[in-house]
Amino acid sequence: MPSSEPLDTWVPRPRRRETPLGLLGHGVKFLGYSTLAGILLAGIALPAAGALGLGMKSGVEEFDSIPADLKTPALTQASWIYDAKGQQIAKVYERDRRVITGEEMGALIRQAQVDIEDARFYEHGAVDLKGVLRAITKNAESGTAVQGASTLTQQYVKNVNVEKAGDDPVAVLEAQRKTLGRKVQELKYSIKLEEELTKDQILTNYLNITYYGQQAYGIQAAAQRYFSKNSKDLTVAEAATLAGLVQNPSQFDPKAHPEASRKRRDVVIDKMVENKHLTPEQAKEAKTGPVALHYQAPQNGCITADAGMGFFCDYVRHVIKQDPVFGKTAAERKKLWDQGGLFIHTTLDPVKQAAALKAVTTKVKVTDQVSAAMTMVEPGTGRILAMTQTRPYGIDPAKNQTVVNYNVDAAMGGGNGFQPGSNFKPIVAAAGLEAGLTSTQSYASPNKMDWPTMTTCDGTWKNLEKGKKGGTIPNESSGEVGPYELKEAMALSVNTYFVQMEQEIGLCAVKQMANKLGVAGKASGKPLQELPALGLGTQEVSPLVMANVYATFANRGTYCTPVAISSITTMDGKDVPVSPAKCDRVLAESTADVINTVLLGVTEKGGTARDLGLDDDRQIAGKTGTSDEKKSAWFSGYTGNLAASVWLGGPAGGVPMKNIRIGGKWFDEVFGATGPGPIWQMAMNDAVRGMPEKEFETVYIPNPPPKRDPSASPGSGSGSPWTTWPGGQPTDIAPSWPGGRTQPPGRQPTRKPAQPTQQDRPTQQEQAPQGQGQGQGQQGQPEEQHGEG
Repeated sequence: MPSSEPLDTWVPRPRRRETPLGLLGHGVKFLGYSTLAGILLAGIALPAAGALGLGMKSGVEEFDSIPADLKTPALTQASWIYDAKGQQIAKVYERDRRVITGEEMGALIRQAQVDIEDARFYEHGAVDLKGVLRAITKNAESGTAVQGASTLTQQYVKNVNVEKAGDDPVAVLEAQRKTLGRKVQELKYSIKLEEELTKDQILTNYLNITYYGQQAYGIQAAAQRYFSKNSKDLTVAEAATLAGLVQNPSQFDPKAHPEASRKRRDVVIDKMVENKHLTPEQAKEAKTGPVALHYQAPQNGCITADAGMGFFCDYVRHVIKQDPVFGKTAAERKKLWDQGGLFIHTTLDPVKQAAALKAVTTKVKVTDQVSAAMTMVEPGTGRILAMTQTRPYGIDPAKNQTVVNYNVDAAMGGGNGFQPGSNFKPIVAAAGLEAGLTSTQSYASPNKMDWPTMTTCDGTWKNLEKGKKGGTIPNESSGEVGPYELKEAMALSVNTYFVQMEQEIGLCAVKQMANKLGVAGKASGKPLQELPALGLGTQEVSPLVMANVYATFANRGTYCTPVAISSITTMDGKDVPVSPAKCDRVLAESTADVINTVLLGVTEKGGTARDLGLDDDRQIAGKTGTSDEKKSAWFSGYTGNLAASVWLGGPAGGVPMKNIRIGGKWFDEVFGATGPGPIWQMAMNDAVRGMPEKEFETVYIPNPPPKRDPSASPGSGSGSPWTTWPGGQPTDIAPSWPGGRTQPPGRQPTRKPAQPTQQDRPTQQEQAPQGQGQGQGQQGQPEEQHGEG
C-alpha cells in the first residue's frame, strides 16, 4: 500500500527482496495497466524473449523502425538590450532562459537534481531496468500508475520535443501526450543520446532546458527568479527547492505554495542524505525554517524599460526584424529575435535620453489632449541618441499608454506621421541651391497668388481652380509683400516665396532632394506626391526622419542613415554582424553652408525661432513648422554636433491646438515657436551641457536693401518689416515675437518695436487648391493647406 507518512517526515524504508521470477510475475501483471512497460521489457529488458507473444514482436519491430537521430534545436534564451553606457534598457524573451556550462551551474544543484529525479543516473543506460521493475511493482500493488520509470535522459528528450514545438499550443500538447508511440520514440532517441554524449553533458543539457515555473526555463533563470543569484551560489536549501520544482512547477511553486514547496524541499534533502551526498547534520540545518525567497518578478519586454526607453527598445526590435543583415528573409530575422541569447548594445545616450524625457513630460502632461515626441541624432554618425514621447509605453489606455512610437514611421512601429509644415521648407531651399539658385535668390513673393503650373518627374501639374479659394496660396500677414530674398523669406517663412522657388526648379527636384535627405516617402510608407503643397509640409513625416534631415545640414551635406544598434554578441562571445551607418554626400558643402547660415538667421536674426537660444549661447540653427488648423507643430533644430526634432499635436492628428491648455499653460494658438520650440530648448540645454561647442561653417549673405523707412512701425502691413539700424548697418528685425522681444539676448542690440506686438507671428495655414492638376495623363490635387509657427 502507498505510504501514509507525510512528505516532511519521509525517511528511506527498507527495500523488500524479490526473486527475479517474482519480479517478472509482477511485470506480467502490470502489462494489463501499462503497454509501455511491455515494450520496454520486450524491446530492451528482454530482447531475446520472443515467446512473450506477437504483440511484443510487433512493438520491437515498431521500435526498430524509428530513426535514431534527435534534432535538438538551439534553446530559446533571453536577450539583453543596453544603452551606450552599458546600462540595461530591457530584457526580452520568448522564454526566459540563459544557457550556461556545467561548471557555471555548480555541483550542488546538479547533485540535488539527480538525487530526486534519477538517483542511478550515472549507473544505468538510457533505460533504468531496476527502476522499471520497481515502478512495475509499485504500480501493480496500488492498481494505478503512481510511479514512473523515466530516466533523466528520457525526460531530456521529452523536453526537447516540447522546445521544438515552440509556442504552438497544439504541437506542445502533442509533444506531451503519453502515447505508446511517443514513449517508444523517446526511448529510441535516449539510447542514441547515451551513445553520443557523456552523462555530464546530458545532465547539463537537462538543467538548461527544464522548466522551473514562474516563466523560468533552465536552472540559471530559476536561480535568478527565486533567489536573485547565480545557480553556482545556491545553498543546500535553495538547490533542493529548485530541484523539487521540476516534478510539478505549479504545485511546488515556493511563491504561490510555500508550505508545499517546503515539504518538497525536505524530500529532496532526504534523498541527498540517502544517497550520501549530505550528512544528517547538513540536512537538519538545511531544513531549518521555511523556504526563504529573494524573488524577482518576470521582467519581459520593452514595457519594462525605464526612463521612457520603451519606444526606443521597440524600435530596436523592429530593426532586427527588418534589416537584411540579420537574415535574408523575414522568417530568419524573426527566428534570430525569438531565439534570443543576444547582448544588444545600442546608441542611446542615457544623459540625452533623460533630457528629452524630462522636456516632453514637463512641457506636456500625459493627460493632455495632445502629446509630444522628440528624437536626437548625432550629425556625422547617424547615431540615435534619444527617442522619447510624453505618453508612456504600455497597453493600458486608461493610463494614456500607447505602443505606437510617434517618433518613427509606421513600418518601424510608428503611426502615419504628422504634417511638418514649414519644417520642410529648408528641403526646398536645398533643392533650389543644388539646381543653381543663389543665396540671394529673389522672388516677387506677392501676398497672395494662384498656385502656378509646375513640372513633375513625369509631366506637369496644372491648377484648375485659379481664382478660387482652393486655387490660391496667401501669406500669413498683409505686410508680407515681396520681393524677398532667401534669408529673409526663410526667417519669416514666406509661403509664396517657396511656392515660386518650387515653380522654378520643379516638383521633381523637391521630391528627389527629400529622398536624398532621408525622406523616402510618407511615414505611412506611401510615396511622396508631387503636388505644390509638398514644399509647404503637407505630407506626413516622423521626428526621426526630420531630425536626420537637419543632422545632414549640420554635417555639411553628408547624409548618414540612422542607426540604433552599435554591436551584438551572442552568449558565447561571438559577434553578430550589424549594419553600420551608411554615409553619402547628398549636398555640396557650399549648399549646406548656405542652408546653415540661413537657418541660423531663423534662430538668431529675427526669425520665427528667435527666442529659442540656449543658456550657454552656443550657435543653433533650425526651423519652426505649424500645420493646417494648428493640428501639429514642430521645431527641428541643431548645434554643430547634435540635431533634434520635436513634434507636438494630437496623436491621431485631429486636435486643433487653439484655445487649449498644454502642460498647465493656456494657448490661444500653438505655433512651432511657442509649443515644440520650448520643449526643444529645455531638452537641448541639458543635452549639450559638457559637450564641446562646434560652430557652423557659414557664408556671407548680404542683406537685401530696406523696403521702407526705418522709422516705420514694424508690422504695419506696408511691405517687409526688415529695416536698417542707426549707423547704416543692415540688420534683420522681426516685427513681433513671443514676449515682445525683437533681438536674441547677448547677440544683437535690443530695440522695442514702435507699437505693441502680437504674441507670435506665424505664417498662415494656406489652403491648397481643390481643383485637379493634370498634364501628360497625370492627375492629382495638392494636399491640405499649410501654415507656419
